[in-house]
Amino acid sequence: MAKKFGAKLTADEVLSDIDLKGKRFLITGASSGIGLETARSLVAHGASVVGAVRNLAKAESATASVRDAALQGGGSLELINLDLASLQSVRACADKLLANGQPFDSIIANAGVMATPFGRTVDGFEVQFGTNHLGHFALINGIEPLLTDNGRLVVLSSLAHRGADIDLDDPNFEQQAYDPWVAYSRSKTANSLFAVEFDRRHRDRGIRAASVMPGNSLTDLPRHFSQEELQGLLQTVDAARTEAGLPPKELKEIPQAAATSVWAAVVANKDEISGHYLEDCAIAPINDTPNPFADGVRSYALDANKAKQLWAKSEELISAAS
Repeated sequence: MAKKFGAKLTADEVLSDIDLKGKRFLITGASSGIGLETARSLVAHGASVVGAVRNLAKAESATASVRDAALQGGGSLELINLDLASLQSVRACADKLLANGQPFDSIIANAGVMATPFGRTVDGFEVQFGTNHLGHFALINGIEPLLTDNGRLVVLSSLAHRGADIDLDDPNFEQQAYDPWVAYSRSKTANSLFAVEFDRRHRDRGIRAASVMPGNSLTDLPRHFSQEELQGLLQTVDAARTEAGLPPKELKEIPQAAATSVWAAVVANKDEISGHYLEDCAIAPINDTPNPFADGVRSYALDANKAKQLWAKSEELISAAS
């Protein structure tokens, strides 16, 4: 019987009966939350995973569960240092991977920061745009030759993309008041648009890219929030959905939140999902209702022309910072 995919499935259930021995994956942000569970599930099914992490010492202990799963499942985990908020660190990571020369079947751009207080990266970019988008943009383009023909790129976006389109005129909040949620929303729209343009540029090698909304789960991503602020946010989401006649947005357990990432990286038909935004192990429908907490993807996050413009702007910003 065909496996039924949906919101409740865990990453392990998505990969049940799949042998990933001989397959190699790169996951950014592999030492906590959804990235940790994604890595654990892949190695448990035999995959070799390279986990890019900001703090190697902390990650060694944080990834013990992944190493245990690798021993059981025949996979392996190695860690590499990566600070997405530093182009110097990004280049060092890319250079190390290129020197190693081993190819990847899939790259999962999972790391990110959310709703941070205003700040700039060492290269002068607004922290969320610089970390969530530009850091990944520089890394993945730097190691693109390592992505195998017919490989896959999975970029984690978010429901938050519905809150704001990108602003190519002022991506770093130099001419407007900073709003942590607007900045986060823009960075998540950028993640989706990056997947759209990467897919277009590399499909001649059979490489396909898609973005993923993993689902809301209680990871350490909202570390800048107090418990009261987090509860308030969840209540705001539910109130907006109720007003629109939608059911409450159920929180996912972390193994469920990792499911769409592994589905996109391994199981889904890559040509069907290419250039799309995925949620609940399916292609999300386009939904342009203004409600920021509705389901589906807003069309501006899949706009091919905007994706090309963002690519050009990203190259320009990185080049100027070099």
